Amino acid sequence: MQQRVSFSEALGHGMADKRIDILRQIGQGGSISQAARAVGVSYKAAWQALDTLTNLAGVPLVDRAVGGSGGGGAVLTEAGHALLAAAEAMAQARDAVLARLAKDPGAGQAAARLSVRTSMRNQWPCTVRALSREGQIVRVHLQGADAAAQALALTARITRESAELLALRPGLPVLALCKATAVRVLPAGAEGGAAEAVNRWPGRATRVSRGALGDEVAAQLDAGVQMVGVAPGASGLRTRGRVVLEAPESAIVLAVVG
Repeated sequence: MQQRVSFSEALGHGMADKRIDILRQIGQGGSISQAARAVGVSYKAAWQALDTLTNLAGVPLVDRAVGGSGGGGAVLTEAGHALLAAAEAMAQARDAVLARLAKDPGAGQAAARLSVRTSMRNQWPCTVRALSREGQIVRVHLQGADAAAQALALTARITRESAELLALRPGLPVLALCKATAVRVLPAGAEGGAAEAVNRWPGRATRVSRGALGDEVAAQLDAGVQMVGVAPGASGLRTRGRVVLEAPESAIVLAVVG
């Protein structure tokens, strides 16, 4: 029985990264290493892109032979060709919608942000300020993009391959996301307890929901954005009280919408 490719999963995440382009280049040249050079990413990043797309699609997209001086040959499967055709159709439809929204750029930006479906409750439009590379790790320094949130500063820690696939560069608009359960809420003045470098933001609690496993706290940050995190059970935190929220750099996820 023939498996069906999951177009919604493979094309519903990270359409602005280079994964589809890598697949397209493999179809044209029959080589993963050549595709990596054409797209401008490392060979390792190209393999990562293929693995991610294959997992999302649920079926093999490339038949590949590892090894050889050229890095191994590769040919698209029937599902791979179908996925490329679907990507092209979606790109054309998206262009048509953006053309209709061209008279109201603000509406277009809002629609693009809302098109990202995720369980992460903390989401902030940001701009990349700088990138600092530390071996295989890239620290991405971000600033709030909206006028009311330009004081927001945060840092994400990702792999070099992920930075390549997202084509991150200073000035690029991104969406920063973080699970509420990854954000720790402390009373104002408390010392941070995370071993990894963390993002720390002062603010004021706007809602405290008590729970056996921890108190969920919504806060208005001094930087001008809303954030939701979790405090230890019986934290004693109260609405309108001053708090500090912190999150590890590795907990910040980046999405490029485009």
